[in-house]
Amino acid sequence: MVDRLLVTRCRHGSRDALRRIYEKYRDSLLILAIALSHDVSLAEDAVHDVFVAFAQNIASFKLTGSLKAYLAKCVANRVRDLMRTGHSRARARNSERACLAGVDLNDPGQLITCNEELLLLSSALAELPDEQREVIVLHIHGQMRFRIIAKSLGISVNTVKGRYRYGIRKLRSILNSEI
Repeated sequence: MVDRLLVTRCRHGSRDALRRIYEKYRDSLLILAIALSHDVSLAEDAVHDVFVAFAQNIASFKLTGSLKAYLAKCVANRVRDLMRTGHSRARARNSERACLAGVDLNDPGQLITCNEELLLLSSALAELPDEQREVIVLHIHGQMRFRIIAKSLGISVNTVKGRYRYGIRKLRSILNSEI
């Protein structure tokens, strides 16, 4: 309900409403983009590109479902486009920067734990095939339902579920062998 109100206000020219949408979803979309691309710079570009396009097309935008799911789908598509066009061939792992987004910088223990866990998870995700990683990240970080992921990728729901199941199984195997 809040998102519908914010979109309506945006349509009527409210910069504050657009700012609130950006602040509400920016961090989770950035995490999603980083998880998909393993490149902080590419992820930031993708998120900003999506919000610029959203702002430019707000007059014709119609919210029919979850705004977060819509933006997550847009970010995933933009990340794929940027990776396909060679925006960054190197899959840099700026884990420290990604991790610091929600960590108390005054607590060294938190920094060390976050960095170790993020590096472990990031390298495990990087070992997955792109198709499995994408489904896992969209479902967990993007909080998208399998049906919406399937529609967005143009594949069947059963294929999405299978990729998710096999990806999670492989992640468990990788992480268990690391521990």
